[in-house]
Amino acid sequence: MLWAIGAGALSISPAEIFSILCHKAGWETGIPFTEQQENVLWIIRLPRVIMALLIGGTLSICGAAMQGLYRNPMADPSLIGISASGATAAVIMIVLGGKLFSGFQSVPGQYSLNLATFAGALLATVLIYRLSRIQGKTNVGIMLLAGVALNAISGAITGFVTFLANDQQLRSVTFWMMGSLGGATWINVAGILPFCALAIIGLPLMAKALNAFSLGESDAAYLGIRTERLKTTAMLLCAMGVGASVAVAGIIGFVGLVVPHIVRMAIGPEHRRLLTASALCGAALLTLADLMSRTIAPPVEIPIGIISSLCGGPFFLYLLMKEKKKNSLL
Repeated sequence: MLWAIGAGALSISPAEIFSILCHKAGWETGIPFTEQQENVLWIIRLPRVIMALLIGGTLSICGAAMQGLYRNPMADPSLIGISASGATAAVIMIVLGGKLFSGFQSVPGQYSLNLATFAGALLATVLIYRLSRIQGKTNVGIMLLAGVALNAISGAITGFVTFLANDQQLRSVTFWMMGSLGGATWINVAGILPFCALAIIGLPLMAKALNAFSLGESDAAYLGIRTERLKTTAMLLCAMGVGASVAVAGIIGFVGLVVPHIVRMAIGPEHRRLLTASALCGAALLTLADLMSRTIAPPVEIPIGIISSLCGGPFFLYLLMKEKKKNSLL
């Protein structure tokens, strides 16, 4: 956080960061800082870093929970179409919300987008879950193919709605598709905070049930786990968290796939540690990725979705090769 807040075209030292925050709280430390540094930190960088922490932690913990729920390490919100479906719902709300929903103008803009993306992400989650289940087990092939189909359908709908958009709406739609934290404000942070907080706090409370669920749905039921309630609650929390993240940052791929895998290899599959560590590591990873996106080629800002895909794509190919090698040995 200190590195991301202080680095950029205008450098701010840790001492100056501390002094500015104390000044905002009504305390004076005597450490000098300029008005420009104060404005850059408070208006631009701090809300952006906090948003990166929230979204990175949410996407990672949702990815870890989905992998435990599906009992498959390939599950990821962006890979199986959940992020794309949420983004499509957001685009529809941006372009057609005022015409399709009479109460759209009465709901604060950020919350209306959050609700729309939540609905789209939830619909995709339920659909993927239903399609990938065969005789009580999750078929990874069907899950990935269903994700490809959902991504294609979402892309087609988004393209059609984009065709209907005006110039201002078109710029907003482009923002969702590429993924960026450049529009971070305190209003946006407040808009996603309750949704992300519910996912980050609620999913670790289900760790014991997810541990039992990894033995199989029937075995978990024998251990006293209410499997249907577990699945419903986990899907709701994941859809809520992913929907809120997509609403403000667009599609940021592979964070929910890469981070849980690395954490699982480091500390094991026990969900009480896995979920918490995934949230922390995902928050750190996305904060660093955002720092790279705005400092690697100044003054141009590279969309963070491009950086996450460039890093996550090769890792996903590595996982596929590893799985192929494992199956060939069997």
